[in-house]
Amino acid sequence: MNTKITLYSESHLINKMKQYAKQHNTSVSRIVTNFFETVIKKESKRKSAHLEKISKLYGILKDTKSNKEAYVKYLEENYL
Repeated sequence: MNTKITLYSESHLINKMKQYAKQHNTSVSRIVTNFFETVIKKESKRKSAHLEKISKLYGILKDTKSNKEAYVKYLEENYL
């Protein structure tokens, strides 16, 4: 379903966008849509890559003993 959106920009830029769209046999709407589709896909891939890295780390420290007092002491010494 297509929905209308209003964008505001400098008039000289809008004229250049219209000119570019005409030269490439498309519309400004299609260019803007393609731009955001690309941005969203890249962001999604970036997030997926981060989740994949994080999932590889999941459970890696389950067999180690944590020492809360030593960690608190470390933080106090380095950040207070």
